[in-house]
Amino acid sequence: MKIREIALKLKIPKSTVHEIVHDTLGYRKVSARWVPKMLTEDHKLQRVEISQRLLQRCQQDNGDEDTTHIGVGPGGDFQANNNLFDNLITGDETWVHLNTPETKRDSMTWKHPSSPVTKKFKVERSAAKVMATVFWDAKGVILLDILPQGQCINAARYCSTLDRLKEAIRRKRPGLLRRGAVLQHDNATPHSANLTQQWLQRYGWKILPHPAHSPDLAPSDFHLFGPLKRHLGGMAFDTEDDLISELRNWFDNLDVDFFRVGINSLLSRCQKCIDLHGDYVEK
Repeated sequence: MKIREIALKLKIPKSTVHEIVHDTLGYRKVSARWVPKMLTEDHKLQRVEISQRLLQRCQQDNGDEDTTHIGVGPGGDFQANNNLFDNLITGDETWVHLNTPETKRDSMTWKHPSSPVTKKFKVERSAAKVMATVFWDAKGVILLDILPQGQCINAARYCSTLDRLKEAIRRKRPGLLRRGAVLQHDNATPHSANLTQQWLQRYGWKILPHPAHSPDLAPSDFHLFGPLKRHLGGMAFDTEDDLISELRNWFDNLDVDFFRVGINSLLSRCQKCIDLHGDYVEK
């Protein structure tokens, strides 16, 4: 019920209603929080179970019998200094446009009362876009793979990308393939297809379980792609090559701590997911 409706029904001023609701009762008007999907109880249970399995696996790697003490550092942040996270590679796909408008928030500027009103014209994202697949670990980006326009991601194409990832790991992370890579990706059809599973079994790669409908537990989604899209906001590129060059430059200039924090935060998010009984973890 709105303030105006309450005032009309009770026949009191709107200012009085607002004071009671806002100041006395402590209510405030907020927008609903966007979530990727309305989770069922089964979805929530799966998210909790997989989060618990991940924490238990880290516990085993650390040789700690108490899961509440797994790598907890100053400020309550989890630290991923264990064998699992040393070998973990995470990856996902995202669309990037040749023309990405600035968000309303990013276009905000300081304004003096005497300054003229700033105008911003509506700009649509360009139809021209490419799909970027990014694989990274706690040290940085291992592979940036660009899907040519007109092609789609399927199991065969994804396995071809994994072939390139394997060679990139051999060059950039010597010894990782021998120790045994652990791959974290979501449950998209190309990732879970039989052909992909056969590829992973052939080379002995382990998979970190990932619950369905859970971008909040996927490091690329909750840590990497957001800053990337904000960086591209307001930029326009004439060719795909210009866009790809900008992507590579942005990834190359990121500090290693950025990647380390992204990988480490997966553990704390899993713990929060458990604490929330499987509900989505806020940013």
